[in-house]
Amino acid sequence: MDISTILGLLLGVIFLIWGILESGTLGAYYNFASIVIVLGGTFASTIVSVPMKDFLKVVKVIRKAFVYKEVHLDEVIEEIINLANIARKEGLLALEEYAEELQDDFLHKGIMLIVDGTDPELVRNILETELIFLEERHSDGQGIFESMAAYAPAFGMIGTLIGLINMLRTIDDTSSIGPNMSVALVTTFYGSVLANVVFQPLAQKLKSRSKSEILVKELMLEGLLSIQAGENPRIIEEKLKTFVPPEARRNYRESLREREYNE
Repeated sequence: MDISTILGLLLGVIFLIWGILESGTLGAYYNFASIVIVLGGTFASTIVSVPMKDFLKVVKVIRKAFVYKEVHLDEVIEEIINLANIARKEGLLALEEYAEELQDDFLHKGIMLIVDGTDPELVRNILETELIFLEERHSDGQGIFESMAAYAPAFGMIGTLIGLINMLRTIDDTSSIGPNMSVALVTTFYGSVLANVVFQPLAQKLKSRSKSEILVKELMLEGLLSIQAGENPRIIEEKLKTFVPPEARRNYRESLREREYNE
């Protein structure tokens, strides 16, 4: 469970409610017609803009923003070094048995390509193509929320126009001015809140998740090619540590020493 996503959304709602209660009441900000205009219009336009099969995956995409198992780079480096040691001692064919226990499909696929004697350049091309399509699939999910973030304020403005038109049509009836203005202003409020508190932050979180996953896969790719080239495990370790930020490298060395001490 990603605490930052939940915490951020909760804090956004809490601060909004606190600001409203400082100068008014929550009841003044509720208007069913405004909710229908903004949510209905946003979902309708999003359905038009993306294929239905992608839109139906929105729940699965949302889940990635809230539930995410972080993969630590130091653990991946340790896994690659372990593979390098096996290949150095027992040969590349010995990796096949070890690969069956791996849960990462990308790493498993790379090992099997190496074991099958695939040309290194072809291995790189296949795995890089895999990364390209992985990034595109991630972009599809991000695009859904980016579209919603763009449409929500637009439908807020549409709601404002509806409210103003209704108000001008019945301006002689002073009792209708308040309700119509409520639709006009509250709808804009809903559109802005949904775009800036929910949709756009979720799109950015998914983008961050994608960058982290791609980085891990690129590290795996570089490690696998180094193993296939028969490089020394120590050299491979130094090469892979360049993927890790300096602060994380210090943490990596500390965790490595701790594991060696426990063993």
